[in-house]
Amino acid sequence: MADTISFAAETRERAGKGAARQTRRDGRVPAVIYGNKQAPVMISLESKALLKQVRGHGFFSHVFEIDVGGKKEKVLARDLQKDPVTDAPLHVDFMRFSATTRFEVDVEVMFENEEESPGLKFGGVLNVVMRTIPLICRPDAIPESISVDLTGLEVGDVVHIAKLSIPDGAELAIADPEATVATIAAPTVAPAEEEEGEEGEEAEAAVGEEQEGEDGEE
Repeated sequence: MADTISFAAETRERAGKGAARQTRRDGRVPAVIYGNKQAPVMISLESKALLKQVRGHGFFSHVFEIDVGGKKEKVLARDLQKDPVTDAPLHVDFMRFSATTRFEVDVEVMFENEEESPGLKFGGVLNVVMRTIPLICRPDAIPESISVDLTGLEVGDVVHIAKLSIPDGAELAIADPEATVATIAAPTVAPAEEEEGEEGEEAEAAVGEEQEGEDGEE
């Protein structure tokens, strides 16, 4: 299960674009906590602390504990707005949950033991089809990641989603057990090398023809 991450938050009294811009000028990011049949709460978070989490792994699969004036709320990030130029977070929506909450979440796939794959050792290429796996689970059962062991895989081998080890409390949100997660593809030959070889042969043939013509003239 992913670790719970704590944030200290401040309440926001005013909504609207102007208030949000002022919050950002103060080095904080506006956010809202909603859900679980409770009134939404407008908050702000310290921008550097939030940015560290956003740039890390699994932002949407972590459980956050947000302390708002001494009241702690366990939440999940459900929406994130970013600046299109700087990629800095502009606003976050956090959702409360209960012990019975189940929802779909994308969990990152981690590929392990590449050095133990004969196919990769001898020039094969790891072709990743799914970088995240959709799971249906409780918030307290969200795994940090899903591991794929590449040990023993040869060129042409396929990793199907049914072969993955899914932790207790979670289930796949994909019905097709043959869905492809990754393959070990054969190494490719650069077309440029082939073209150079063909051009070289044509040039040699042309030189040979010229020499034959010169010998005939003599």
